[in-house]
Amino acid sequence: MTLHATQASPTILQFSKRRVKQYESCVGVKMNGVKHKICMVSDFFYPNMGGVEEHIFNLSQCLLEHGHKVVILTHSYEDRVGVRYMTNGLKVYYIPVKVFYNQCVLPTMVCSLPLIRYIFIREDIQIIHGHSAFSALAHEGMLIGRLMGLKTVFTDHSLFGFADASAILTNKFLEISLVDCDHCICVSHIGKENTVLRAKVQEEKVSVIPNAVDTTLFTPDISKRSNDFITIVIVSRLVYRKGVDLLAHIIPEICSRHKNVQFLIGGDGPKRWLIEEVRERNLLQHRVTLLGSLEHSQVRHVLNKGHIFLNTSLTEAYCMAIVEAASCGLQVVSTKVGGIPEVLPADLIYLVEPTVPALIEGLETAIADYKMGNVRCPFEAHRRIGLFYNWFNITKRTEIVYNLVKHEAKKNLGQQLTNQIRSGVLAYLLVVSLCYIILQILEFLVPRKYIDIARDYSEIHVVPSNGKGKED
Repeated sequence: MTLHATQASPTILQFSKRRVKQYESCVGVKMNGVKHKICMVSDFFYPNMGGVEEHIFNLSQCLLEHGHKVVILTHSYEDRVGVRYMTNGLKVYYIPVKVFYNQCVLPTMVCSLPLIRYIFIREDIQIIHGHSAFSALAHEGMLIGRLMGLKTVFTDHSLFGFADASAILTNKFLEISLVDCDHCICVSHIGKENTVLRAKVQEEKVSVIPNAVDTTLFTPDISKRSNDFITIVIVSRLVYRKGVDLLAHIIPEICSRHKNVQFLIGGDGPKRWLIEEVRERNLLQHRVTLLGSLEHSQVRHVLNKGHIFLNTSLTEAYCMAIVEAASCGLQVVSTKVGGIPEVLPADLIYLVEPTVPALIEGLETAIADYKMGNVRCPFEAHRRIGLFYNWFNITKRTEIVYNLVKHEAKKNLGQQLTNQIRSGVLAYLLVVSLCYIILQILEFLVPRKYIDIARDYSEIHVVPSNGKGKED
């Protein structure tokens, strides 16, 4: 049973309600009556900011509002170690594990096992939900959870290739990790195809549930727009994958053609020097502004200063930036790669090939439409985005996945090892067996009956979509 997201259209809400009714009829239980205890596991969480971090936080908040118990497991960030509480009692475990590379821990599989086991037992966790293929901690948490008899769900937020050495190694590691996963979630249809091919996951075990945007935060404010210039906004990490090399050719060409066009660039990264060099070489200091790294709360203010949003990504599973820009009423010009064509309807985006001439042509069309007044009303675009993608709808669809995996039969060690054989990496069977032996030793040395069960945070004061919060 898979959950397919329709392309951006008002029927997305009708689709979700229909799937919920189908589930309730076949299982014979009301969704709102099934409460789960979920542990979100990922290397990427606050204070680090990004798409995965926002997804985990917003999904967790909505699950709390629906009455589920949610805790988050991540590694420490500098002095942020131990247990912290966030909005509405969201409990976060920052375990003291050193970061190895790019905010990810070293995948030892064994060193953090006693602590992770202790947390799962203490919080009485039923479902482990790992996020991001890059997160070593997510894969460790899912392995330990499976060996403890817990259900596992994995959300893949990225696309990978098949040719270069790093992609081949990552894909093999992902195949090993997901061969025994109960269910996978992808954020786009192209992401599902990519995951099924590179990780060799059974298609019926992969659902498509898109990301969402908090439209109450990303609201249009046309009073901040310049009347003298047409402002093109770019909000992105300045890395090769985001098409910064294409942007370096586009900026001087557009500035030479239009004297009333300026660029506002938010974000930082190893390719920032390239944009700075282009700006200096073409004497565009007064027309190209580099804002550097932005807090997520600042993004809306930057977007509202612009007329056109430009995305030059070379690969994307699902681009949150273009949804946020459309929610703020900007015209969106984007490369036609990955899952981007599924995200917005044709009248809210200019889709072009990931080449310099195509991007320039797309920007020329957007600029011409703006000058002629042939643009969508920002507030109408904002209203439509709120219908297409909202976190309460996404949460309902994620609950269906949780309900499905909860009713699956538990697998013993023999069944798990048999599934691992399908990956073809027989040496990994030793890792799984070693982890199982350590868990049995810990069960003898630190029996679960001596581990105090944490009290649940019961008072939740989230304001739901209808605007009526729960009383104190």
